[in-house]
Amino acid sequence: MILDEFKLDGRIALITGASRGLGQAMALGLAEAGADIVGLDRSTSDEDTGSKVRALGRRYYNITADLRQTSAADLKSIVAEVETAMGPLHILVNNAGIIRRAPAIEFSEVDWDDVLHINLRSVFFLSQAAARAMLPRGSGKIINIASMLSFQGGIIVPSYTAAKSGLAGLTRALANEWARHGINVNAIAPGYMATDNTAPLRADSARAESILGRIPAERWGTPDDLKGSVVFLASEAAQYLHGAILPVDGGWLTR
Repeated sequence: MILDEFKLDGRIALITGASRGLGQAMALGLAEAGADIVGLDRSTSDEDTGSKVRALGRRYYNITADLRQTSAADLKSIVAEVETAMGPLHILVNNAGIIRRAPAIEFSEVDWDDVLHINLRSVFFLSQAAARAMLPRGSGKIINIASMLSFQGGIIVPSYTAAKSGLAGLTRALANEWARHGINVNAIAPGYMATDNTAPLRADSARAESILGRIPAERWGTPDDLKGSVVFLASEAAQYLHGAILPVDGGWLTR
């Protein structure tokens, strides 16, 4: 039955930035579909997400790490810790990300490096570490969180645009190499979501009105709007999907 292909019973999913916002919603969506969850966050305590996952009858394990500072070796160790604590890693969701806003002419080296390190560099090396575990098993799902700025240039966010555009290319590049080994690499590109990252936009009445006026759905997205997409991409129902960048944007890109 087709609905059975969406079930994630017995799967282990690692989600970066799982403590709140989009990451928490996706963690809960995967848990609702049957997966056990590992959350990776800077915070030493992630009891909110953990308690909600456990309330669904699933296991939860927290790993504390600052992706601005992790090396490739650190990320390899994180995957090893996941597999020791929880079992074989089946699903990786590269969600953690930051944004820094300033005109390009004034943009600092720190803001450039921090955003690229978390939003792109750590994604590659964590995906590499996960794939090294998945390849011998001949299966795995890697889901990157892209952005509308994987398609567009944006305003006063040069490092974020560079990272998210690079992430779309990286998704396709990894899919080209790993599809034949049974690993699906795809991305979700959220539209304008009501999260901490967009709080400055929503606080600017003129900017918020211009954004909302372009969204055919006539509303900002919510974290729960990503649950269906992440479950689909993590499931057997998406077995023949490789290198896709799936917009979940209320129709933003169609305008």
